[in-house]
Amino acid sequence: MRYISALALACVCCLSEIAASQAAEPSRPNIVMVYVDDAGYADFPFFADDHPRTPNIDQLCREGVRFTQFYVNAPICSPSRVAITTGQYPSRWGITTFIASRKENEVRGIPNWLDPAAPTLARSLQSAGYTTGHFGKWHLGGGRDVGDAPLITEYGFDESLTQFEGLGDRLLPLLDDHNGEKLRKLQLGQASAKLGRGKVEWINRSQQTGKYVGRAIEFVEQAEANGKPFYVNVWPDDVHTPLHPPEKVSSDSSKRERYLAVLENMDRQLAPLFDRIRSDDKLKNNTLILVASDNGFEPGAGHGGELRGSKGILYEGGIRAPLVVWGPGLLHQEAIGGENNKTVISSIDVVTSLLTLADASPPAETAFDGEDLSASLLGSEQQMRNGTLCWIRPPSAKKKRNPGRPDLAIRDGQWKLLVKFNGSNPELFDITADPCEQHNLAQQHPELVASLTKKVQRWRRDVEGDGRTKVSAAALSASSSATAATP
Repeated sequence: MRYISALALACVCCLSEIAASQAAEPSRPNIVMVYVDDAGYADFPFFADDHPRTPNIDQLCREGVRFTQFYVNAPICSPSRVAITTGQYPSRWGITTFIASRKENEVRGIPNWLDPAAPTLARSLQSAGYTTGHFGKWHLGGGRDVGDAPLITEYGFDESLTQFEGLGDRLLPLLDDHNGEKLRKLQLGQASAKLGRGKVEWINRSQQTGKYVGRAIEFVEQAEANGKPFYVNVWPDDVHTPLHPPEKVSSDSSKRERYLAVLENMDRQLAPLFDRIRSDDKLKNNTLILVASDNGFEPGAGHGGELRGSKGILYEGGIRAPLVVWGPGLLHQEAIGGENNKTVISSIDVVTSLLTLADASPPAETAFDGEDLSASLLGSEQQMRNGTLCWIRPPSAKKKRNPGRPDLAIRDGQWKLLVKFNGSNPELFDITADPCEQHNLAQQHPELVASLTKKVQRWRRDVEGDGRTKVSAAALSASSSATAATP
């Protein structure tokens, strides 16, 4: 009897030690990445109080941290998504503009898809024990006449559901013109349907975001049931044109009015995901939600406030985007509801920082371009970036290549320089004091212009030449547990 009692006591002590150990060891955070398509910097009210159209994203702002100096690493879709996927400059993988048809891609000198050898945040998290999902726009290969691109699951995702810019299971848009006629199929959707390689479902364009959100919620609930941390992309096709709100705005509505109606509808459809996580104490206390836009706004639709430029251009309106980080159980309490207007942070930095927070390692031989700013993401510090950030203008398939626009840009501390490839037409701004880029100081600081020009030209040679950072096939195979889905 004494033996049984002693054994029972030992078991209780052992279990207590295990429980204490588990309690002392912080859980790896769940991560939800919401990447909105073509939203302008000033299109969320907490960044410009001119239209109360996004109450659910507003609530994340009130309960999270807003970053006013967040930059995407390209002013257009595909390369921006390469950066937030890989943690590297998109030029390292040859993707400097949006992926289109084979002919257009060839003319502009870009590949038809992101090389699956690229390191990805999803694959690193998957290798670290996360379950990973992508629901929404992809645009890193597959679409138009490109049907042999890798499936999304070949980049480290366990599950995926996309639209006409990717392969695998996908939702294709039906457009409602609110004229009493039958919904019509988008031409790019029809091209996608012919490619096969996944289940195709046609759905009203205005309901697509809600469908992605529904799948994401199912994914989150399954991960929670399995006791696994999760990383999930929710990448709406909103608020990209064509603009088809659920209801007719007016008979003579402007592009801007239709855009705002689509923005409002997108926010409403995102709400169930936010509410599901917020209502579950376990998820609420151990989940980070990040909301950002992939690049600047399309003229006439979105709005960049006083920032100069728009989508496709290297001025602030094309590359500075809203970023909100929410996570009541993870954020520094004094930072909640506040604004970080000091930390300069970009998409490539977000990837590096999330790997740190998840205690995940990238494949061997991988060098990221981003910096670890995880303390800023959690609001415990307002870190200052050590290195520079650089950009290249997306090439055009048209003969006229907008000769007046800058080709290269670099941000170094308070300074931002924009120049042509050959270093001509320099524009230098003290971007901290002049975020609207109204006062060109190039003539007052010729030595600084020369120095920054050399830096950005050297950067271009590095990312486009032999300096491209790739991971070896052996390292990739060793680090990934993903298997390619059967076409």
